[in-house]
Amino acid sequence: MKRKGNEMTSRHTKANDEAQIREIIEDWASALRAKNVDGVMSHYAPDLVQFDMAPPLRYAGRDVHEKGLKEWFSSWKGPIGYEIRDLAVTAGENAAFCHSLNRMSGTRTNGEKTDVWFRYTLCFRNIGGEWKIAHAHESVPFYMDGSYKAAVDLKP
Repeated sequence: MKRKGNEMTSRHTKANDEAQIREIIEDWASALRAKNVDGVMSHYAPDLVQFDMAPPLRYAGRDVHEKGLKEWFSSWKGPIGYEIRDLAVTAGENAAFCHSLNRMSGTRTNGEKTDVWFRYTLCFRNIGGEWKIAHAHESVPFYMDGSYKAAVDLKP
């Protein structure tokens, strides 16, 4: 975002960046629903760091994430249901972040039904004029009753 001393210009640029990021997120989610690895991967920065719900604690680098994504997609029968709710986006000149509550649903190849809400945070970097996902963090809360069981039964 170039500042020209005009507050309207700054807000307009910020609004455009936020709109672009929303479009990227929807395109990313559409690719995920369709299990399109290339479509999902096209939105990631080269040095992506991902904190998935599934182990390990951290995925670093696109190659590692792409391999895991291919394996995960193959564990779903048909498309993946993916809903994004309460998306909030904040964009600066070279970095942006967003958070939402997301729902994933569908049937796994073993017949197991999945329907879970989780928290999602994305961090973007503007790389060569393009917004790319540099960090992604998924989580579910856990019950603090001593069971440490993931609270996958919560709904917004």
